[in-house]
Amino acid sequence: MRLPRTTGAVSGVAIVVLGIWGALIPLVGPYFHYAFGNYDSWHLTANRFWLDVLPGVLAVVGGLMLLYTTRRVSGLIGGWLAVAAGVWFAIGPTVSLLWDDSGAPIGRPMGGRGQQALELLGYFHALGVAIAVLAAFAMGRFVSRPRVAEEPFVAAGAVAGEVADHRRGGLFRRRRRADTTSA
Repeated sequence: MRLPRTTGAVSGVAIVVLGIWGALIPLVGPYFHYAFGNYDSWHLTANRFWLDVLPGVLAVVGGLMLLYTTRRVSGLIGGWLAVAAGVWFAIGPTVSLLWDDSGAPIGRPMGGRGQQALELLGYFHALGVAIAVLAAFAMGRFVSRPRVAEEPFVAAGAVAGEVADHRRGGLFRRRRRADTTSA
């Protein structure tokens, strides 16, 4: 079922931007003294890959799917990919304690307390929540628009005699009342 491309466009663009941020910030953040562990830029470790780069790439893929899709199913798949990326950004540092005994898998946040809080939020927690919320919003738009885009085209084609009426039948279909005034 076709939907307008604008159904997930704004959320898709925002998710792509946030995904790029999440994937690149551990690599370029040290240039701006926005880092974990040390100020070595372009230093990729296994933990940075699993906690930053992989969910960032997943968010970008999900956001692009939301941005370019015209089908409900692919929009929902893109939304779920972005939700998974957002959830992993939000809970990944905590879950990573299962495989890393040091207590800080990618290192401690650098700077003072305020900067450390901003780094934790910008790298993981707020970033993940923002991606998950935007993806959930986009998925809601895909689900709530079942036949909005198709009906005008079908109706125009039916008037012209080109397209048959494509209304679904089923258990919850409204039944038309017989016209009692034309008897």
